Amino acid sequence: MSSILPSVFALGPLALIALLLAKRVPGIETTPRYRTPLIVATMVQAVHFAEEAAFDFHITFPALFGQPPMPWSGFVAFNLGCLALWSTAAYRAVHAPLWATWAAWFLALAGVLNGVAHPAMAWIEGGYFPGLVTSPLIALACLVLVYHLSNAERP
Repeated sequence: MSSILPSVFALGPLALIALLLAKRVPGIETTPRYRTPLIVATMVQAVHFAEEAAFDFHITFPALFGQPPMPWSGFVAFNLGCLALWSTAAYRAVHAPLWATWAAWFLALAGVLNGVAHPAMAWIEGGYFPGLVTSPLIALACLVLVYHLSNAERP
């Protein structure tokens, strides 16, 4: 269980901040302009997850904090669950704007954090760190998503 604590401490506050950001825009437009950037960012996140999975992120990341590896099944389930959440949010954005906007903000913040964290972890490790190659891509996709979420129009 302690192996997931670094992830909880990193992603938990992001989820709360995303909720606060989602609530600040009551009644987003009928066809959210963030839908396409959310779909693109979700697809890029899927590629990023594949890189992390292929190169044992679930082992390497907790080790930075002196923790044992994350259970493989938990790592995969969490990532697939997030991908399902973001895919569903893109589909339901028109009919459930608050939770869809929360999910979009969560991905946007997490993706930007990935763009900073993976190069930092590679620097700490003195070489490649799982997720490094795709981290700039997810950061870029999520910066575009932040732009569209920040400029969401009220009806």
